[in-house]
Amino acid sequence: MPLFRLAFALALIVCAMACKREAEKPAGKPDAAAFVSDGAGDGSVWVVDAPNGGRLYLCGTIHILREKDYPLAPAYEAAYMYSNKLVLELPPGAASGPELTSRMSQLGMYSADTSLEAHVTKETWENVKQWSGKRGLEASSMNRYRPWFVALLITSMEYAALGAKPDKGVDTHFEERAKKDGKPAEGLESVEFQIQLFASLSDKQQNELLEQTLGEISSVAEEFEKMILAWKNGELEDLRAMLFREAERYPDLMNLFLTARNLSWMDRLEQMLKNGEKAMILVGTGHFTSDTGLIELLRKRGYRVRHYREVTDF
Repeated sequence: MPLFRLAFALALIVCAMACKREAEKPAGKPDAAAFVSDGAGDGSVWVVDAPNGGRLYLCGTIHILREKDYPLAPAYEAAYMYSNKLVLELPPGAASGPELTSRMSQLGMYSADTSLEAHVTKETWENVKQWSGKRGLEASSMNRYRPWFVALLITSMEYAALGAKPDKGVDTHFEERAKKDGKPAEGLESVEFQIQLFASLSDKQQNELLEQTLGEISSVAEEFEKMILAWKNGELEDLRAMLFREAERYPDLMNLFLTARNLSWMDRLEQMLKNGEKAMILVGTGHFTSDTGLIELLRKRGYRVRHYREVTDF
């Protein structure tokens, strides 16, 4: 199910168009005891150390969560407490505002002289119509959009039906806290860049994305629970197996969404380490898996990388 998860990993872009952020409840400042496991899962947090004292907390995120998925593992609280700034995939506030809606519509919508039906197989169009009917939507409204946009829309709505919302995503949770606490925050990419990841897909890739998404709807709930469990326990091998199950069939997509982005982030992350910074890095947990994930890339550059449960030197 790699394509559905890839769409899920960036579905925050689409969700942001329709979802309003909920105000977070004020939280007291944790003490060092926050780093002690509470038995509810060790979390997907790795600590990267440079010889000069620079330290990065690689915090794997899930962009949309449910209320019941909280509280987060203590490792996240510790990473927030011991860091001087947050580094997110997108700059603070970038995933909201009318300009996003306008840009998404501009790139995701067909011109008046063509349609989704004209660009996909008959079977795919029938599946889109069936899905639309189940969700109480007019199929004609889907017919205006390109396959990549429809795939993201389906993904966001299916997870929303499970109660998963961007308001509850790990990224949003800490972005809002940093804003209240006055902690600096910055982004690794722009919204335009992330939108272009999809808008730049070839017709063939877009159709693959939509077909795969439609084919995996029935197992969303079960797979989401498995993903949350692996994420909560920092089980990279399980996450790797889930994400890369069919990766060989779509190497160009995996490279576009994961590998290439990891490589593009590396110089910036390494510069933070060389500068002696202490930063909380919040990116999708999928970016930690595989031999081209951030964990292995940093190890190959000579940095010490440990899961938080192995760290005692704070």
